[in-house]
Amino acid sequence: MEQVLSPLAIAHQHVVFEEGLALDCGVHLPRLTVAYRTYGRLDAARANAVLVCHALTGDQYVAETHPLTGKPGWWEVLVGPGRAIDTERYFVISANVLGGCMGSSGPRSPRGEEGDGQALWGTDFPPITIRDMVRAQRRLIAHLGIERLFAVIGGSMGGMQVLEWAATYPDAVFAAIPIATAAHHSAQNIAFHEVGRQAIFADPDWQGGRYWQSGRTPARGLAVARMVAHITYLSEQALTRKFGRRVRAGSSVLGPYSDIFEVESYLQHQGSSFVHRFDANSYLAITRAMDYFDLAAEHNDDLASAFAGTKTRFCLVSFSSDWLFPTSESRALVRALNRAAANVSFVEIETDKGHDAFLLDEPDLARALSGFLAGCAEHARLA
Repeated sequence: MEQVLSPLAIAHQHVVFEEGLALDCGVHLPRLTVAYRTYGRLDAARANAVLVCHALTGDQYVAETHPLTGKPGWWEVLVGPGRAIDTERYFVISANVLGGCMGSSGPRSPRGEEGDGQALWGTDFPPITIRDMVRAQRRLIAHLGIERLFAVIGGSMGGMQVLEWAATYPDAVFAAIPIATAAHHSAQNIAFHEVGRQAIFADPDWQGGRYWQSGRTPARGLAVARMVAHITYLSEQALTRKFGRRVRAGSSVLGPYSDIFEVESYLQHQGSSFVHRFDANSYLAITRAMDYFDLAAEHNDDLASAFAGTKTRFCLVSFSSDWLFPTSESRALVRALNRAAANVSFVEIETDKGHDAFLLDEPDLARALSGFLAGCAEHARLA
């Protein structure tokens, strides 16, 4: 496999909170590190901050070349000068989630002081929740001297974080934009995650999760997990349009051990490239956090109660071909927000690109975000 720079070798921009963080599981994380990036400038009133929350396999490198892959930032299509999330107007912040592997505290981070030679957390890293991720982000926002965010925005797991921000810190969020997400994971989504986790466990290099001690990684299992997940991010129409039943050039051997179809090659590429930049234990921790997420659970299963009295303005976005987080989930959120008398807008975007549409060049999404943010900025009297 191609040798690439390890995430551990990169000096990510970060802040350390020595007092640590109390987690939902009852464990107190003794030392909290939050890796982050910012784009644009914070205005004099500290009122133009936009927090971008990333999805399961994303990170803080939203609008710049990724230091590991050399690829463009994962949301450069929407974040940047003159774009929907305009860095000439907004101060954009993005943090690697708690449990991640791009500089924030997680299974891949040291248990003690950085560089003191102590072991990594590995499988001893405590279970985390979406709310724990948001608490860590809240620490970062306070560290940056920001009391109230103009907007919080994110898709998929990022959308879960947006909902948690609005429910847990309503006075700290003027506008919330959850995209292609839901108030809880469906049984089907949990099932797909479990297949991925079992693929990692079945890898001979898993070694009970302590693979880092031998310098190996469960690359094959993690690659399969990524392949399974990636199928859920696309639609049948998108796969057909991209690949159909086309065979690879030069493929002539029929049999169960040969990859003949172009879609097979594509999935294998997705899997092999993923293992270069992601940690298996982080994948396990973060997928579990998504599975645990249930915004209504602490409110007697009344989702509206999670947003009672909110003054936050909401814009929910779904995609017609997204079967991972279908439009029905967004509509359920809209109904709950209406019951809570919230200010809420909703748009379903017609597209055949599936769940991943929020990461792709989707003009209707850009227009919807631009219009909503402009209206919010006018209402907030943002300069």
